[in-house]
Amino acid sequence: MRIVISEFISLDGVVQAPGGPDEDRDGGFAHGGWTHPYFDPEVVGGAFDAAMKNAAALLYGRRTWQNMAAAWPERGGDPFADKLNALPKYVVSDSLSDDDMKWNTQRIPVGQAAERIAELRGSGDGDMIMMGSPTLARTLIENGLFDELLLISMPVILGGGKSIFPADGVKHGLKLVSTATASTGATVHVYHRADA
Repeated sequence: MRIVISEFISLDGVVQAPGGPDEDRDGGFAHGGWTHPYFDPEVVGGAFDAAMKNAAALLYGRRTWQNMAAAWPERGGDPFADKLNALPKYVVSDSLSDDDMKWNTQRIPVGQAAERIAELRGSGDGDMIMMGSPTLARTLIENGLFDELLLISMPVILGGGKSIFPADGVKHGLKLVSTATASTGATVHVYHRADA
């Protein structure tokens, strides 16, 4: 199973709270919802549709999973929502319990994340898509547990916030597979690991 890390990202590498003002205010982040002016249904929405075609599972950190599990189960009637709701999901968390699990989700304890995700990666077909979840994305990149980066770059500088890029000194070579530009200035870049 390939692991695809999918992120909205600013020009200065920030991925925090792309969807709404109260999504993640950690560190006093005040720009929640910063992607909305640049979202393009054809190019940006098309990138998500393309990624979901091969999706066999979804992977989240706690906060992203809670936001998604609160919003998506009530949506339906379109192919994207129906597939999103039907796919098996995994959430990495110590603060949630197994009793909190809903929305077709299994919990992975934080201390077991790299090991369990490596096992999942070697056990199936298709793609495991990870959306948002910057702390988990950093863990995956640090451990070389990713096969593709789907970076949706918005033409904005946020001046600080959470990033997916670790500062551990480990180098990962990437190969640009495709790029597309929306009329809003958003660009969709797909990178594959070149050093895997």
